[in-house]
Amino acid sequence: MISVINIIDDTMVDGPGFRTSIYSAGCPNACPGCHNPQTWDINHGKWMETEEIMRRIEADPFADVTFSGGDPMFQAEGFAELAEAIKARTKKNIWCYTGYLYENLLTNPQQLRLLKSIDVLVDGPFKQALKDEDLLFRGSSNQRLIDVPASLRDGKVVLLDYNPTRL
Repeated sequence: MISVINIIDDTMVDGPGFRTSIYSAGCPNACPGCHNPQTWDINHGKWMETEEIMRRIEADPFADVTFSGGDPMFQAEGFAELAEAIKARTKKNIWCYTGYLYENLLTNPQQLRLLKSIDVLVDGPFKQALKDEDLLFRGSSNQRLIDVPASLRDGKVVLLDYNPTRL
């Protein structure tokens, strides 16, 4: 079960291309200037089962998936189950936004389980002083676009080499 604030179909702001974005409830980071403070309280969401969310994801064969929030890593067990179902049943790529740092997620078994099923992690807390509206897919310059499979394979952070002009 995942406490979900909202699911947005065919959004283009939470990663490249069309995406189904699942906005989770619950975030302990409470970053000043957060653009989703209504998601901080886990009780503000609707509890949904993996299969209910999967029906929504599978209904759009062309959209990839983004986990946002709130903070999906706050509900890592439920999102790991969802990510594993997505990978088993579709060819969709998964982006995940978190206020946690990648290096810290590696030490938590449930968060590591989720990491193993996502393709790109946008990590780090939003920092108002580092806000940059020109950044692609993130709000502040401290946040990183991490290629998770390469990072896990290489044992170090590998930044995503994303250039939309090459698409």
